Amino acid sequence: MNIVYMHTHDTGRYIQPYGYAVPTPNLMRLAREGVVFRHAYCAGPTCSPSRAALLTGMAAHSAGMFGLAHLGAQLDDYSKHLVPFLGGNGYETALCGIQHEAPEAEMIGYDRILGNPDFDMSVFDFDSVSWDVYNAEAAAEYIRGRGGRGNPFFLSFGMFNTHLNFPKAAPSLETAYLMPPSLMHDNEANRRLWAEYLTSAEAADRCAGIVLQAIEDAGIADETLVIFTTDHGLPFPQMKCSLFDAGIGVSLIMRTPQRHRKGEAVDAMVSHLDLFPTICEMTGLAAPQWLQGCSLLPLLEGRAESVRPYAFAEINHHVEYEPMRCVRSDRYKYIRNYGETAYLTPNLDTSGYRSFLLDNGFLRTEKPQEMLFDLYLDPAERVNLAHNEAYRETMRELADVLEKWMRDTEDPLLNGAVPLRRGGTA
Repeated sequence: MNIVYMHTHDTGRYIQPYGYAVPTPNLMRLAREGVVFRHAYCAGPTCSPSRAALLTGMAAHSAGMFGLAHLGAQLDDYSKHLVPFLGGNGYETALCGIQHEAPEAEMIGYDRILGNPDFDMSVFDFDSVSWDVYNAEAAAEYIRGRGGRGNPFFLSFGMFNTHLNFPKAAPSLETAYLMPPSLMHDNEANRRLWAEYLTSAEAADRCAGIVLQAIEDAGIADETLVIFTTDHGLPFPQMKCSLFDAGIGVSLIMRTPQRHRKGEAVDAMVSHLDLFPTICEMTGLAAPQWLQGCSLLPLLEGRAESVRPYAFAEINHHVEYEPMRCVRSDRYKYIRNYGETAYLTPNLDTSGYRSFLLDNGFLRTEKPQEMLFDLYLDPAERVNLAHNEAYRETMRELADVLEKWMRDTEDPLLNGAVPLRRGGTA
């Protein structure tokens, strides 16, 4: 079984298969041919920790990824990455486009690096759209060349879109008639910003379409697992780099060779940590002992309605240190802030919306040490129930679950502040 893993930056669930008016017809077609996980969550809503967790099957702190790879953060052990695992089990592995689990792509151990893996405008005089298209075409060429080969391949195709800075908005988008996400104030500046996001999302979708068409052209659709996801939520305050669902909620679409649950939506809660064990079970490979997730195959085959009672996520370093942990059940979310109560300005991606919030007192808003939300009654996570007597037992239970998970996964935060580690050293 071949595996094609397609991923974007900072998309959350803002694509057409999740009901949003976002021009992503190729991903919509993939959703109709596969299965959409409506309640998928990353393990850390910042770029490198999220990707490290997905590709090692471990919490970011277990993998040693406490910050951003381009700032020097590394995995403790790259042999636990999915790529060397599959490479040691007969797969040819190839990277095309973005990776964010290592300071340099060569550290991961891919057999082949295609296109241009480093978005460096000083080397490639391209905008982000042209860069992604360039890599999509390189990925497509590789896939077409793999048709009829005996040994399977794993291809990671990573797109820069939909990361800030977004491309210039398409002229066809009329900002007067757009609505930004509900968490954003509706004004002209944010509508223009949203038009730029829509343009960026359309570019990513176009590139996904190039790769999907290559799979068809090579005649290998019935022997290829396709996974599409993103690292975390939109690159705006209280989304990316936050443990609210707007930060940890991600799109996840899978099309299996068997067309499991074709055209269906799955409401079970799942985690990025579950993808590595799913691949193991689907390929018949023995799962390595370090995995912390659950295979999704019982959901795909309709043998189970759920595979996990809780999903966990964390923040350590983004640009600045902001240690937080959370546990989410189907109904409740508990967040523990281990750092300062104030929001950290460098951890909010630069944008016009960020400037608008800062100008209007965002940094004076409260960020409590503990937060509890009833997600059935308050899906937007606006009402903190941490000190509501009626929820005392629920909060105590979730706090205990979170602490047990931290101990079971040897979270160093239990012992105090966690320094930014590079290559497994403090």
